[in-house]
Amino acid sequence: MTGAITHDRPSAAEGRQGGPLIVTEDAHLLDDLLRLCAAAGARPEVHHGVPERGGGWDTAPLVLVGDDAARRVRGAARRRGVVLVGRDQDDAGVWRRAVEIGADHVLLLPDGEQWLVDRIADVAEGVGPPALTVGVIGGRGGAGSSTLACALAVTSARQGRRTLLVDADPLGGGLDVLLGGEAAEGLRWPAFAASHGRVGGGALEESLPSLHALRVLSWDRGDSVTIAPEAVRAVLAAARRRGGAVVVDLPRRIDEGAAEALAQVDLGLLVVPAELRAVAAAGRVASAVGMVLRDLRVAVRGPYAPGLDDREVARLLGLPLMGEVPGEPGLPAAQERGAPPGGDGRGPLARFCSAFWERAAVAGGGV
Repeated sequence: MTGAITHDRPSAAEGRQGGPLIVTEDAHLLDDLLRLCAAAGARPEVHHGVPERGGGWDTAPLVLVGDDAARRVRGAARRRGVVLVGRDQDDAGVWRRAVEIGADHVLLLPDGEQWLVDRIADVAEGVGPPALTVGVIGGRGGAGSSTLACALAVTSARQGRRTLLVDADPLGGGLDVLLGGEAAEGLRWPAFAASHGRVGGGALEESLPSLHALRVLSWDRGDSVTIAPEAVRAVLAAARRRGGAVVVDLPRRIDEGAAEALAQVDLGLLVVPAELRAVAAAGRVASAVGMVLRDLRVAVRGPYAPGLDDREVARLLGLPLMGEVPGEPGLPAAQERGAPPGGDGRGPLARFCSAFWERAAVAGGGV
């Protein structure tokens, strides 16, 4: 396995954080702010002025100050995360009052409602740096990309990371089946087909099937459902906000939905069998994927055709080599028994995946 993996360290904080502090005496403004907090899944603390010591001014992750209350909070200790909220689009004085109270932002309703809902939801979820998101795509049909995606996710979860496995290939048969969990309770992609705007990261995680210590977003066995690109974007953004690791099994056909998934992938693994026709097919896939994804690397599968090895395959494709994906005797039989790929932690596939995550942890300070 070669090359470096880089990623920011995610936040160590777990679970939901406290809700915002609202400071206002304007009943109509308070109604609007409470409605926006409810939309973001946050429970706020409400005061008419700066609360007494220990009342939330210093500790709340976000402070929403109504324009009516700006004068009353002028002497409060300066802190980050203060938003001055008003309604009058023509009142130039709102900017002066924002400076006086040390506000980071000025928000005028109703135009800024969506921004504020997103900001409240971020602090309610305790958002830190996003998850390291790894996309796996086959250079040709039957390359073994779904098996590798599952093994990477299972290994990540076994090593203690919050892990989400996303099946972005509607024609792949369902990763929950590959993991032996087709009957597991939880939502599948069709439930998110109409999603737009923001999806709560915590709510998404809790709604999905839990298999082998990870969460799985897969497809059901019903009629084919088209997932709008906006829904793919919203769901994957929610998954990334939770931190840890997200593994995405990508389709070889790059439509608008797949492009949205690729746009949120940090590192792509192109799985290529070491044979000339597979390399030729993988070149076309790489060309399409490379228009969206900057960091695409080759994971080569043997056995090797004459004249080929893993470095030669990478050279022919003009891509960095991630390494050789080892074969694992007995894997089909193990899957028939319900064992997931890489599940025992001792086989060659599991060792490959462990090495991948260890390098990611060293390069990125933890995933």
